[in-house]
Parts: sequence; structure tokens; C-alpha cells
Amino acid sequence: MLYEFWYNFTHNLFKPLLLFFYLGFLIPLLKIQFEFPYVLYQGLTLYLLLAIGWRGGEELATIDSSSIAGVLGFIALGFLTNLVIGFAAYWLLIRMTKMRRVDQATVAGYYGSDSAGTFATCLGVLVTLEIAFDAYMPVMLAVMEIPGCIVALVLVGRLRERGMDSLGNMPGEPGYNPAANRELVAAAGGTAVGGGGGGSHTRTSHERGIDEELKLSLEKQETSGTDIHPGSPATPPGNRALLREVLLNPGLYLLLGGILIGFVSRLQGASVIAEGDHVFVTAFQGMLCLFLLEMGMTASRKLKDLRAAGRGLIAFGLLAPNVFALVGILVVHTYSHVTGIEFDLGSYVLFAVLCGAASYIAVPATQRMAIPEASPTVPLAASLGLTFTYNVTIGIPLYLQLAKAVTEWLPVT
Repeated sequence: MLYEFWYNFTHNLFKPLLLFFYLGFLIPLLKIQFEFPYVLYQGLTLYLLLAIGWRGGEELATIDSSSIAGVLGFIALGFLTNLVIGFAAYWLLIRMTKMRRVDQATVAGYYGSDSAGTFATCLGVLVTLEIAFDAYMPVMLAVMEIPGCIVALVLVGRLRERGMDSLGNMPGEPGYNPAANRELVAAAGGTAVGGGGGGSHTRTSHERGIDEELKLSLEKQETSGTDIHPGSPATPPGNRALLREVLLNPGLYLLLGGILIGFVSRLQGASVIAEGDHVFVTAFQGMLCLFLLEMGMTASRKLKDLRAAGRGLIAFGLLAPNVFALVGILVVHTYSHVTGIEFDLGSYVLFAVLCGAASYIAVPATQRMAIPEASPTVPLAASLGLTFTYNVTIGIPLYLQLAKAVTEWLPVT
């Protein structure tokens, strides 16, 4: 087992996907004056979400109707698993870190969600290794993104009930001031309100993208009559606005749209999707390489923000993916034993990645809208600087070996 892991690990390290990631990772370290164009990053994200959805949708159309009940049950189990992982992450963060409670809550929300970039990288590795996975796994990506938003909102709601001030400080924490006003201008500028964030650094495509989403949300509130201006207390968004942000954020919409288009197109016959496959299937690996170039740059820059968070968060960012990914593998295998459904090996690995990854798109956008008290840099430093980097380099081959070991040692009878 160790030899096979080492073989897969060393071969995975030199795949084009990771070589592009390393190339981007070195850019900030070597102080090369290069900034990945935000419009290009946005286009690549759009493409990857649609491509993952397209491929999943067309494969979903080939599933036998007798398997629908088992698939729906597994999807519901995936949602529940990430919900539990989010609250478990909060429990671990309280014991491992000395961050403010509001930052612990938002970091937990990131880990209760999933990562489209890690999922796409894992898909690329599985395709390269010719390892099969079940057709509905892209649907799992969409569904398992939502729990992290719920976890963060529930935990921060409880903190507000217990007396958290508008700067995000709890009674007994340094700087606590119940009379303070929350200023959304600080959040819109990328500054951690109430402390807890890292120092100044070059703004990344991810940060500019999140800020754009925040500005759009503020514009919507202004047009709906909500009075928001510098220096005024922020009015928390209504339940309808939050629900829309969680369920209809751009990433989730594009992913579900791609699934629906691929599904409907495949039902009309293989010839209907043949031309689209050239774009969404054949070109997928090349687009993913460019995406990982930008992700490498962002991950490298985010490492600097971990200094302010302390060693506890660093330990958590490296421990969490292993623990939660193993939980995911055991959940899949237990469900397989109970229902008698046999899952492809690739599905074990993808589910492990969905459980062991952390969000950097959906939850940050929800956080900026509904939890402006929290630091925007600390959670991204953990999810991108540590967990994403770990997952795409060591995690994926490790989860593959763990999945093989579990299925061989405990075969489904």
C-alpha cells in the first residue's frame, strides 16, 4: 500500500496539472511582476463549472430509473455529511486556535462546504488515470456546497444572540465594544473588521471577485430602499436575500445550469452533444491547467496571512482535510453496505475531496454579505493557502489509496 501510494504520489506530482500549479506558486515567491487577469480567471471559473455540469448532466441521462432512489438518498447523505463536518470543524477550531469566535465560525463554514477547484483537479487526475466515477458526482458538488453557508450563518447568529458587538468581538475578547457600529466600507475594501486578518498584500483575482459580489449585493440593497452609507450601522440582509445568495449564487447557478443542459441534450441523442463535447470535455484539461496557474499564485500569497492566525490554524488546515476525507470514504462505504449499491472507486475519491476541501467561492460571498464582522483573509488563507494546496498535491493520491484499502479490506457483499 505504501509503495502504491508513493508511486501514485510521485507520478501525480509531475502531471501537467500540478506543474502549472507549481509554476503559479513560484511567481509570488520569486517576486515576478505578474498579475493573473481577473477577467480571464472569471472566464475559466465559468468554463469549469459549466464543463463539470455538462459532463455530469450527459452522464446523468444514462442512469437507469431504478437507481434514482439510491442516488437521491446518497445526495441527501452528502448534504448531511458536510453539515456535520461544518459543526465538527467549529468544535476543532475552538480547541486548536485562539482566533475570535466569529472567525472560528466563518472558517468552520468554509470547511462545511466544498471546493469546485479541488473537485475539478480531482476529476482531471481520475480521467488521466482512467479511474471511473459515478455520473451524478457533479450534482453532489452542487448540493454539498450549501451546508457550509448554513453552518456559518447559524453559528454567527448564535454569537450575536450571546452579545457579539458590531465589530465581531465577543464579551471578554480584546476590543469588545457593544456600542460600536459596523461599517461595510471596511468589508468592501477587503479590511478585516475588528482585527483578526493578515497584513497588506497584493489583491488576488479571488478577492477582487468577492468584492465585486459584495458591491453588487450592496447595490441591490440600495435599489430596494435600504439605507447603507459609510459610518451607518449595517442592516443585516433579509432571509429572502440570504436564501437567494446561498441557493442562487453564480457558481451554483452555472453548475446546475450545465447539468441541466447536458442532461436534456443527452436525452436527445449522442449526436446532439458531440460538438459541445469538443469544448466542454476535450478542452477541459487545458483550461484546468490555466486555472491551476492562478490558484498557485493565490495559494502562495495566502500563506503570508497565516502568520496572524497562529500555529493552531495551520495545524487545523493540514489536519482537517485528512480527517474529513477519511470520514467521507467511510460514509460512502457504510452507505454502500447498507443499501447494496456499489460505487466506482472514483466516486469514493471525489466524495472524499468534497468532504475534505474548503470553499473559496460560495461561502466567502455569503460571508461578505451576511457576516461583515468576520475577517475575509483568515478563512481564505486556510482554505486556499493550506487545504487546497495540500489536497491537490498530497491529498488526492492519499485518498485514492485510502479508498482502495477500505474497499479491499471491507468488501461490499
